[in-house]
Amino acid sequence: MRGEDVLAAVRALAPALRERAAGAEALRRVPDASVEELEDAGFFRLLRPGAYGGLAADPAVFYSAVHEIAKACGSTGWAASVLGVHPWYVAQFDPRAQEEVWGADDSARICSSHAPTGDVTPDGGGYRLSGRWHFSAGCDHAGWALLGGVVADAEGRPVDMLTFLVPRADYRVDDVWDTVGLRGSGSNDIVVEDAFVPAHRTLGYGPVTALRCPGHDVHPEPLYRLPYASVFTTAVSTAMVGIAEGAFEDQVAAARRRPRVGEDPFAQVRIARAAGEIDAARLQLSRNMAELYALARAGAEIPRELRARTRRDQALATERAVTAVDLLMENAGRGPLRVGDDVLQRAWRDLHTGRGQAANDVDRALVLYAQDALGMDVRDPML
Repeated sequence: MRGEDVLAAVRALAPALRERAAGAEALRRVPDASVEELEDAGFFRLLRPGAYGGLAADPAVFYSAVHEIAKACGSTGWAASVLGVHPWYVAQFDPRAQEEVWGADDSARICSSHAPTGDVTPDGGGYRLSGRWHFSAGCDHAGWALLGGVVADAEGRPVDMLTFLVPRADYRVDDVWDTVGLRGSGSNDIVVEDAFVPAHRTLGYGPVTALRCPGHDVHPEPLYRLPYASVFTTAVSTAMVGIAEGAFEDQVAAARRRPRVGEDPFAQVRIARAAGEIDAARLQLSRNMAELYALARAGAEIPRELRARTRRDQALATERAVTAVDLLMENAGRGPLRVGDDVLQRAWRDLHTGRGQAANDVDRALVLYAQDALGMDVRDPML
């Protein structure tokens, strides 16, 4: 199977995913059938290492697949983007951790909640971990979780920030996800009660930012030499742009059926502006990732300027997606305001909810970019 085969299979699934969008909202999680179909299509193999049955594909293929899924169902696209990107992150870990995840089951899926909200205590050859982590998209479909935590010294001062890789047996999923948007993403809480995490199942932000991770010793594919912040944030931004494009296509088709709307020149302007916002977002996201991947394939150093630009454009892509759908809402009249199964209303709710994800904080990303452009010393794990 090639990456292009997976993308074709994902496109073929789009009608079924679209048909289940309302059902996903009612369930408050991605339907099992959708996850199984994406698994069979090979979607979750795209960023998994070849050593564990993955394709280690060109990231452009992965982001194209996320875009297609999100066009069909925003919640499914959001959850798939997160679950789909985590094999890339686990490939950065110590090979012993990777073997624990995929050695017996190379189709194991991983969810996450990276905000360091738990309690971490050093303990021998590892750490004791306890706490509650929020907003873990797709966690009902995962057997492992990546959880953020801060390690402090004896005086309580932070000395390191780690990601802890925890098996399903060591945590529970608390069903608390009941929101206005992205209702079907199943972004529930992860609860851990005094679990031991060996040191080899942790990864510090320092090695990740410096692109010197243990997994590099076992995976030669250039895919794994990309910056974490670029790979992850582009995933969630791509899902948001896909949601916007799905709404755009739906509204343009509806306008063609209603000449009185389609012939309104002001409505036409809003349609054109929405299309421009979506195109600009897609073009910048794809340009940046193509440049990053080309450097990784060449074994060249990835300049900080490109990382900063990628972060800038990723955040702006989410803003453009929201703007595009806001413009379409101005065109739609009262229809989407009624409670019911409406594509545009769902997209509007999904995008305004997704905008709240920490990676999509536009002002924070723009400050990082400007500080780097001004020659300031920027130290941020999301760059």
